[in-house]
Amino acid sequence: MDESPAVVRALLQRQDGVVARRQALEAGLGEADVRRMLRGRTWTTLLPGVYVDHTGRPSWTQHAWAAVLATWPAALHGGSALRAYDGPVPGRPDRGRPAVHVAVDRSRSRPSPLDGVVVHQVARLDETVLWNLGPPRQRYADAVLDTAAAAGAELDRVAVLARAAGSRRTTAAQLVAALAQRTRYPRRRWTQDVLRDVAEGTCSVLEHRYLTGVERAHGLPRAERQRREAGVAGVVYRDVTLGAAVVELDGRLHHDDPLARDLDLERDLDVAASGRTTVRLGWGQVLDRPCRTAAKVAAFLRQHGVEAYARPCGPGCPAGLAA
Repeated sequence: MDESPAVVRALLQRQDGVVARRQALEAGLGEADVRRMLRGRTWTTLLPGVYVDHTGRPSWTQHAWAAVLATWPAALHGGSALRAYDGPVPGRPDRGRPAVHVAVDRSRSRPSPLDGVVVHQVARLDETVLWNLGPPRQRYADAVLDTAAAAGAELDRVAVLARAAGSRRTTAAQLVAALAQRTRYPRRRWTQDVLRDVAEGTCSVLEHRYLTGVERAHGLPRAERQRREAGVAGVVYRDVTLGAAVVELDGRLHHDDPLARDLDLERDLDVAASGRTTVRLGWGQVLDRPCRTAAKVAAFLRQHGVEAYARPCGPGCPAGLAA
């Protein structure tokens, strides 16, 4: 009993100030001790049987720990696992009390409903979870696949897969390997095709849509993607390169501040100084006008010595007329 408070303090430190009632009792505290902690506001309740060691607003990580401990044995699942790995998605900060998604083994009964906790019963839980992390969570590749599967729109699914591969935490090959371990997965063939494109260098939704909707759909020459070059601003990666022609896909999602815009201009100047030419395309050209864009890109490539002609992608496609 003498050393139990130290054990509890160690648990609180390891679990970001969160502890489960069962853990406190196993560490040597009694029921009266737990009631005294709650009565004195040393601990406050986050979820039934799970407490935090302050009275202020809990952090996202503390909510995540509470969800895992309240449904134990469990681990963060899908988007919640990615949130633990990567932090909040840029442009989408946490607001209010976010729902925490947890995975439990499919063989067990579903835990009782808890406010703010979404439970997923999954197969092969032990094989796909890193129990040593705090909080425990799915392996990165598995979390990416589940997050992509839960995304509604096709572009959102591509965004999840491309962002994950671009984060350097995983690769398209690792995602394909994780997908192969699953007996069931929605739109498996489509996901494999997207991951193949990601492996070829499409690192964003805009890049993927350019590849499939502009370049491939209209028979443009296959380009080199994510070409590594040294520039004034350091190492850069060119989105699409064909000879002396460079196409940059500018989604404007992370390029709205003056410093980022200056770096874009510096990249273009580096290309011009090397005797090549850059053309920048945005969402309008790629998503709204892919056929006309294909014809114009073909003309741009021909001006730089690349034999390129845009073929119609289907009935009514204006690419042939524009050419």
